[in-house]
Amino acid sequence: MHHDAPIFQPKDPDYAARVRASFGLQQAMQLIGAEMSAVEPGFVEIVLPHRPQITQQHGYIHGGVVGMIADSAAGYAANTLTPHDTSVLTVEYKLNLLAPADGQRLVARGEVIKPGRTLLITRAEVFAVRDEKWTLCAVMQQTIMAMHGKKEGAA
Repeated sequence: MHHDAPIFQPKDPDYAARVRASFGLQQAMQLIGAEMSAVEPGFVEIVLPHRPQITQQHGYIHGGVVGMIADSAAGYAANTLTPHDTSVLTVEYKLNLLAPADGQRLVARGEVIKPGRTLLITRAEVFAVRDEKWTLCAVMQQTIMAMHGKKEGAA
């Protein structure tokens, strides 16, 4: 997905360390077992190993969990392009579930479409990987709000 993506210049030279540290603060990602596997300007990849605790009644990974990793991958893709003192919040996303999330792992790839100063438009694709066969199981489009001068931490 990201090989054809536009090339963005980060405003923060330490964007990767900042984004990885922020991801580390997300207890929700720890709860489901997700890991950040790639951080590039305007692009983030999150990998989620299959665990029985995050499945729905048919044994597929729950659609809400698919949405969680799509949201985080695209949101952090946006965060790679914000200034060092700026955090991000999702204000909207639309998720299409195209196929069951039936994989030994899921891979969410988020990228920035348009990096505005206040609103950043992003998208993500989520793949279910089984025996190294990749199936596109979800696509998402998202709006992110940049909160300038607002550091992260407890509300």
